[in-house]
Parts: sequence; structure tokens; C-alpha cells
Amino acid sequence: MKARLNLTIDESLLEKVKSYAASRKSSVSELVESYFKSFVQQPKTKRIADIVEELPKPDLRVDGDLEKQYFEKNANKYGF
Repeated sequence: MKARLNLTIDESLLEKVKSYAASRKSSVSELVESYFKSFVQQPKTKRIADIVEELPKPDLRVDGDLEKQYFEKNANKYGF
């Protein structure tokens, strides 16, 4: 069910909006409705993999063989 809404905007802006809507084969009402829908729609849930991909990447500088460094550093602690 649709309901009426009265808006007050500048006349020159209204003419531009009408022209824009006509070029998109739409109406001003449809443009306003879709704009309002963008505010009230539930945000799409993201997959955990997408969130991880968006995280900033660490700046790692690798000097030498990391495996060898690990074993040298932990040799006494773990008895290798």
C-alpha cells in the first residue's frame, strides 16, 4: 500500500530531478522511494572470509629463514 508524502524543495532543483528521472525512465516518486529504502534496509551480512580480506595487511620484513630462527630461539625451551 502506498501513502502520499509532501516534500518542499527548490523549484530549480525539482526541474533537474524531473529531468534526471525522465532520462532514467522513472518518476521522482520512485527515485525518492528508492533513496529512502537505501536507509532502512537491513545491511547485508558479510562472510567471515570477506571481513578477513578487508583487514589491513601487516608489513612483514623477513630476514633469513624463519623456520631456522624459530628452532634456534626455542631449542633450549622445548629441547629440540
